Amino acid sequence: MELFTAEQQEKIVHAISVAENHTSGEIRLAIEPRCKGEVLDRAVWYFRRLGMDRTALRNGVLIYMSVEDHQFAIIGDHGIDRKVPADFWEETRDLMLQAFRKDDLVRGLIDGITHAGKQLQQFFPRMEDDINELPNDVVFGKGDDYDGK
Repeated sequence: MELFTAEQQEKIVHAISVAENHTSGEIRLAIEPRCKGEVLDRAVWYFRRLGMDRTALRNGVLIYMSVEDHQFAIIGDHGIDRKVPADFWEETRDLMLQAFRKDDLVRGLIDGITHAGKQLQQFFPRMEDDINELPNDVVFGKGDDYDGK
């Protein structure tokens, strides 16, 4: 999927690395052209497929985006949900939407990743022995390997 240039992808991955330098949380980004089914169901499918439900502190965050459908979701694992208020991700979502409405996907993603990292830092500060449990790369899907469940 040729959505971002190599330089743009590098900026996004760098934003993930910087955000994770301040938290033990893990942030991933999954992007595909179209979403088969409901956007939240698809985000959950990617969350599991990428092993985000197997982090030690259950503090993974996934930003999923279906570009052509103009939909996205931000979901966190159970460890986060137990500690944060119900509207925890709304501020991150709204920040991203500001850039998306200006047709700046890269800025919106970087803003969302940065804000998510700051939010996670409050509840899951980086520990001295913290390790990066998951890759920081952008996952590009095609939507063809999803069974709707």
